[in-house]
Amino acid sequence: MQNIRKIGEDLFYVGASDRKLALFENVYPIPRGVSYNSYLLLDEKTVLLDTADDAVSHQFFENVEAALSGRNLDYLVVNHMEPDHCALIEDIVLRHPEVTVVTNAKAAAMIRQFFSFDLDCRLHTVKEGDTLSTGRHTLAFVMAPMVHWPEAMVTYDTLDKVLFSADAFGTFGALNGNIYADEVNFDRDWLDDARRYLINIVGKYGSQVQAVLKKAATLDIRMICPLHGPVWRQDLAYFIGKYDTWSRYEPEEKGVLIIYASIYGHTAAAAEKMASLLADRGVRAIAMYDASHTHDSQLVSECFRYSHIVLASSTYNAGIFTPMENLLMDLKAHNWQNRSVAVIENGTWVPQSGKMTRCLLDQLKDINIIGDTLTIKSALKDDQLQSLETLADLIVSDLKK
Repeated sequence: MQNIRKIGEDLFYVGASDRKLALFENVYPIPRGVSYNSYLLLDEKTVLLDTADDAVSHQFFENVEAALSGRNLDYLVVNHMEPDHCALIEDIVLRHPEVTVVTNAKAAAMIRQFFSFDLDCRLHTVKEGDTLSTGRHTLAFVMAPMVHWPEAMVTYDTLDKVLFSADAFGTFGALNGNIYADEVNFDRDWLDDARRYLINIVGKYGSQVQAVLKKAATLDIRMICPLHGPVWRQDLAYFIGKYDTWSRYEPEEKGVLIIYASIYGHTAAAAEKMASLLADRGVRAIAMYDASHTHDSQLVSECFRYSHIVLASSTYNAGIFTPMENLLMDLKAHNWQNRSVAVIENGTWVPQSGKMTRCLLDQLKDINIIGDTLTIKSALKDDQLQSLETLADLIVSDLKK
């Protein structure tokens, strides 16, 4: 059964959602699934903007054929060559041998790497600023390298002011009938997944995202059609503003995030006490996570969200307890920066996790270490409460700056 949605006078949503996939890119948990968005423009010439993942191929092809309603497919625009969007290119060519593939030179090279069909006989290569007339509509092409692959580009419909944004402005989560962001409670149900998507997928490439946002600022955009998640037709400035904050590595929220990695619970107890001390001092935005039970993708996202972070870790094998070490390496890989961090270490023999944590933090940009490392030997004792309170005071003081 076809499930197409009309989102413009001659523009249709022909994508589909997958609620079976457990791990996006085989690494990020997606308990709410994911959508693979694709769009079909029915002008004098017909244009399919990106395909979809093989997992939703049956629904996708039913949608495309229903929307075409017997017409030929004139153009396939390939904005992004990641397999969750390009998996069905060859199948489209087999079903529509008349189609012309429109993409940039880097993407064309990747098409040849993934597939074996004759691309050259149907390839139309575009570069920055090129346009394609399809009748009433003119499509303009803007390169978006490293958002988040080097070949990525976006397509702008100059008539209806629609930006087909590839992986930019996407989010985890399957669509539940309502395909527009203004039809759902986005802050409650989607914002965390949008943040986790952007930070983990594109977080390393903040400067490249900033470059694309500058290009977008020159366009009159009335609708954003991403390859994942809801379509934006209202409050575009709100979501663009979120991307601006995240890609500039600025805190989204002024508050304290406490992450602990505890083996037998004593480091966790110190972290819990720190949370209570901060609350007693009037801090209301406090979040706490056990690194052993929370996926790194959520922890990384939260580290980008908050302004102040407390990292508390046991010592393990004369180093940082593995869950915390994994998080720190992930933060480094995502170019995390511009935060204030307090460090708590624990160790029964020779506490080492704090020293090694600070060594890793020193490799990051604009990380402000708050106070001295608070060292616990096995368990927090009453005579250390003053040291913990002093560290809490320093965190609150820095928070008020």
